[in-house]
Order: sequence, then C-alpha cells, then structure tokens
Amino acid sequence: MPETEPTEFSRAVENLIAGFREVPKDQSRSKRRKTVDLGALVDELLVKYRISHDSLEHSIRAKWPELVGAANASYSHPVTVERNQLVVLVSHAVVRNELFHHRLTILEKLKKLPGCADIKGIALRVG
Repeated sequence: MPETEPTEFSRAVENLIAGFREVPKDQSRSKRRKTVDLGALVDELLVKYRISHDSLEHSIRAKWPELVGAANASYSHPVTVERNQLVVLVSHAVVRNELFHHRLTILEKLKKLPGCADIKGIALRVG
C-alpha cells in the first residue's frame, strides 16, 4: 500500500475534533500554510536577494573607473539600476556635465558588461 499524506481538515473540523478530545480549540485568525522544506526556502531567498552572488551593481562599480575614467570615477558613484536605468550619484557639477555629454559612449561600454544589455540609459543625480 502506498503511503499518503495526512488529510488536511478545515479549521471548523479541527475545532470540532478538539472539542471531542477535550483539547484547546484553535482561536487564531491566521491562515494555516503548508510547510515548506527549509533548504528549498533558503535557496529561494538566496536567489531572490542575490546573496552570495555578485550583483549587477557590484560588477558595474568594479568597472566604473574603466567606463568613465579615473578622474570622473572619483567624483561619481553608480548606485543602482532602476527601470533599466543606471542611477549615478555625482558630487561635482563639472563631472555631472562631463558624464552627461559622454553618456552615450558610457552606455555603449556599459552594455558590453555581462548582464547589462538591458540598461537603456543613465540617470545622473546630485549627491
């Protein structure tokens, strides 16, 4: 005979059985969820939050001086990718203007990096 999983009963049935057995009834308002294998859950969270994997932003930061030049890289910092745009914080107005004028060239170099092909633009923010 194949072994089967125990049958899941509704809360009302569980409380009826608890009444017959004279054990406390389940008074909580939360819904019961099926148990999930802990290993599978941890693996899912590692992928979802990119833990132990190099993020796209991290690889861009590593190559940033090569993309914009050492002088501009010291006054700017790529922060995140939002809606297919790289958000860059710039601390000096001259560097912001320089990056703005060379944004198409920077974008071409950026798209050659692994995982960056979907980036459509660069948003420069003062910060």
